[in-house]
Amino acid sequence: MAKDKTSFVYVTYIVSTPQKVFEAITKPEVARRYWGHENVSDWKVGSNWQHVRTNDERRVDLVGKVLESSPPTRLVISWADPSEMDNPASHSRVTFAIDPYDDMVRLTVSHEELEAGSGMAKGIQQGWPIVLSSLKSFLETGRAIDVFAKPKAA
Repeated sequence: MAKDKTSFVYVTYIVSTPQKVFEAITKPEVARRYWGHENVSDWKVGSNWQHVRTNDERRVDLVGKVLESSPPTRLVISWADPSEMDNPASHSRVTFAIDPYDDMVRLTVSHEELEAGSGMAKGIQQGWPIVLSSLKSFLETGRAIDVFAKPKAA
């Protein structure tokens, strides 16, 4: 029996250029500054990519394949837990669409094919908003926000 799937779409506007936004996603030395992870790949279609924590552990948290790459306007990757790399049915799909919009960029992140109700789907729902907020802050002000921050108890 097929499992129910869910997806999420996040849109943000960033005062930047498509090139800078694309580089912020794909260059490890930039991503670590606002994401707390490095995205590591050569970004060629068919290549592997890894999402590596930048703390002392250097743990690989996510893996996948580059499905499409059209710098600086589009990147599509598969997304999986490292333990599920060899099970394509467990992979979700992330599309970064980077569109010029007057003197800024409209970044649309679509995360599709997630197993509904899974831990990965819950993590995505909480993770993308803070990561994209941090990316926007970083590119516009040079200061990222803490993507590992937790809500304060009331």
